[in-house]
Amino acid sequence: MHDLVSILVPLGCGCVLPIMIVWFTIRESMNKTNQRTQIVLAAIEKNPDMDIKELMEKISPKPKLLKEKLLSKLLWGSIVGLLGICFLVYGLLIDYRGGMDPGDLIRIYFAGGILLAVGLAFLVNYRLSKKMLAKEIEAEEKQVTTQQA
Repeated sequence: MHDLVSILVPLGCGCVLPIMIVWFTIRESMNKTNQRTQIVLAAIEKNPDMDIKELMEKISPKPKLLKEKLLSKLLWGSIVGLLGICFLVYGLLIDYRGGMDPGDLIRIYFAGGILLAVGLAFLVNYRLSKKMLAKEIEAEEKQVTTQQA
């Protein structure tokens, strides 16, 4: 039974889980598109003289600003980096107290190191993007403030 679990868990995490994530993501975007289509069709039925382009602009999702994208990189970098540090500290505490299989302990260190590296990559990406896109972000903010006024 233990052999079956040791085969099915990596198979599920490596194959089934990514396929399910992609399927749910595509299904969600299709549902949003279908809802927007139903709204437009209902609006056309009630008022055929309505400006459809204006209606589509109102109900379509707004694209993210550069600043929002950068802040999401900062958020994810912080979360993943702190998670990696937590794994490493947990591994050190378990290693200090003893009582764990060395193979499992190595996996904890490995997972913590990978998470910390990914978090640092997000943070470095945030810093470099912030420096490189400073002028574009400023221009985008000016454009948004003029549109709101």
